[in-house]
Amino acid sequence: QVELVESGGGWAPAGGSLRLSCAVFGSGSFFGLSDMGWYRQSPGQQREAVAVYTRSDGVAYADSIKGRFTLLRDVSMNTMFLEMKSLKPEDSAVYYCNRRFRNNENWGRGTQVTVSS
Repeated sequence: QVELVESGGGWAPAGGSLRLSCAVFGSGSFFGLSDMGWYRQSPGQQREAVAVYTRSDGVAYADSIKGRFTLLRDVSMNTMFLEMKSLKPEDSAVYYCNRRFRNNENWGRGTQVTVSS
């Protein structure tokens, strides 16, 4: 059983920074071999990809956050991070961690990010 646990969300002023973490638990997690990503969903909106790492192509970022967010992976800690800078009110959303390995896909429960203007 693989479990993803997000943390690090909260409140930030516009222009501020936050760092999200996604810890992957489970003996079959194969963290180093997995594709991982960050997604977000605002009320009334569809979930969208923010930053996605694949073994084949590296990290791809949504246009709306390019140059402001960075996806990092620490294989030794089975943890993925999302460093967010120059935050904007439109970045407010629930952020979810995603893992894909072969035919398996897992989601975390999400962490709320609120950016005030």
